[in-house]
Amino acid sequence: MRVALYARVSTHRQAQAQTIDQQLERLHQQAHARGWRLHPEHIFRDDGYSGATLTRPGLDRLRDKVAAAEVDRILLTAPDRLARKYVHQGLLEEELQRSGPEV
Repeated sequence: MRVALYARVSTHRQAQAQTIDQQLERLHQQAHARGWRLHPEHIFRDDGYSGATLTRPGLDRLRDKVAAAEVDRILLTAPDRLARKYVHQGLLEEELQRSGPEV
């Protein structure tokens, strides 16, 4: 199982509080509990990027890996890590799942 992790914080204050590291730690624990191995190239993060924009370096790299069929499952702490607006969350989930992985 090729698992990818995605985490995002939108403000400098959140980034300083290390909440992105807390998100990633929770995701690592979840993957480990299921026996899934993680590869460093499948960990995607966006520090200080608003969920209002769909153009973010970590998300863009994740989308590229998904389009290349290099990911089977994507873990996130909450759907709002993908996007702030519910409509955008749905569009991204649909795009990602259309290529195969479960979100």
